[in-house]
Amino acid sequence: MNRFDVAIIGGGPAGLSCAAALAAAGVKVVLLERKKNIGSKVCAGGITWHGLIRQVPADLIQRTFPEQHIFSNWQRIRFKKPDPIIATVNRKELGRWMMEKAVRSGAEIRTGCYVREIAHRTLTAVNEHCSAFTLSFDQLVGADGSTSLVRRFLGIPAEKIGVGINYQVEGAYEQMEWHLNTSLFGSGYAWIFPHRQSISIGAYATRGTMNPDRLKASLITWAATRGFDVANTPTRAEFINYDFRGYQFGTTWLAGDAAGLASGLTGEGINPAIVSGNEIARKIIDPGHRAESIAGMAAKHRKHAKIVELAARGGLRCTLLTETLVLLLRLKIVDFQQELSM
Repeated sequence: MNRFDVAIIGGGPAGLSCAAALAAAGVKVVLLERKKNIGSKVCAGGITWHGLIRQVPADLIQRTFPEQHIFSNWQRIRFKKPDPIIATVNRKELGRWMMEKAVRSGAEIRTGCYVREIAHRTLTAVNEHCSAFTLSFDQLVGADGSTSLVRRFLGIPAEKIGVGINYQVEGAYEQMEWHLNTSLFGSGYAWIFPHRQSISIGAYATRGTMNPDRLKASLITWAATRGFDVANTPTRAEFINYDFRGYQFGTTWLAGDAAGLASGLTGEGINPAIVSGNEIARKIIDPGHRAESIAGMAAKHRKHAKIVELAARGGLRCTLLTETLVLLLRLKIVDFQQELSM
């Protein structure tokens, strides 16, 4: 039986950042990813200036946007800053870069491995050749997304779930847009995020306020009003867990979507995933580390969840809350980067 200091389940940004940081410190770490290829996920690909833009190589950046356009039922606002507010990346390219960094640091990455069972400090998995194997570990990190097996192993439910639907269409578009149409998307929104040679067109809403079928129908209807016929375009959807209940449970840890650290308000999850992965690695290396970045993120997460809870009551209340938020952005009382992005 192979033995590791740390086993990580999940090869997204949370797991890869954790693996790289641990391996760089000399920790013997293995990462198991269910998919054969690292990086693929339903995602608009947006990263923020205060989060990732300054941390990834320039050639990974698809487009940068110092200007944001927000549309609501009653308002349209545009705000601009000297530095890019949001940039777009290709998730596959980001994943490959993060994997290469983890491997260079000394992490063992195994793709095409489906974890079948977790027990006390052991797990059993099946590789791409359908061969079962068992390995042991001192610590376990669940970075396996919104339907996390590790979270289920811990007996922690995930009740606050969002839904993201995305179409990636060929073409060019100049500006980044957010559409807060409460009649179509409830407390959620639709987006247009341009990439180099394609455009991410999608929508996000909490599952408690809008089921995925209705969200998809609303997205198709809305996209047509913006000049995009996506009715016959392949679509991809993903659940987004924002039910955060902690990240450390003895020698078992939850990072990123597995921990529920994505924003319930916007669905943003890349930066929370990487921050939590790094902080968990630092806590494993040094148990006295205070992980203040996660604490600050959790505080913002609670604010976002409260807004979602109020907006989820629907109707005029949701519309008034949305319009108030947009007005506060217009008046610069609320700062987009400081208050709305994770």
